[in-house]
Amino acid sequence: MRIVADNRKARHDYFVLETIEAGIALTGTEVKSARLGRVNLQDAYASFAHGELYVHHVHISPYAQGNRMNHEPYRERKLLLHRKELDAIVGRARERGITLVPLRMYFNDRGLCKLELGLCRGKKLYDKREDLKERDAKREMERALKGRHRGLGAN
Repeated sequence: MRIVADNRKARHDYFVLETIEAGIALTGTEVKSARLGRVNLQDAYASFAHGELYVHHVHISPYAQGNRMNHEPYRERKLLLHRKELDAIVGRARERGITLVPLRMYFNDRGLCKLELGLCRGKKLYDKREDLKERDAKREMERALKGRHRGLGAN
């Protein structure tokens, strides 16, 4: 599995309740550009329309060697899911406060482009602050342990 894009901001702004893997319908130049890692998932979201699931605001840069048939960078793209999966997601996503957010895009072992979606609930400001405190405390603990191990090896 080769990760093309990761939406780190989504993990900061949302609690990820569940993840779903979905295929994504791309054109030829979009696939070539994605293989080069020219994808941005920041501010992207998924929504339902006409019984299908679409992803919006995913920026895939135009392919450099593309011609006049190059793709539109911000076009909405259809997500490929089985009907049962889609119906289950629709039911959970209709709950109040739940958002479908793309977490990362990658190519699987078979070379197919996949999008990992998260059923997310927004974090409040105090939740974000608490996460930062936990991360800093963990970092300090790792640093202290690392320094302690170095001290023992020198004796």
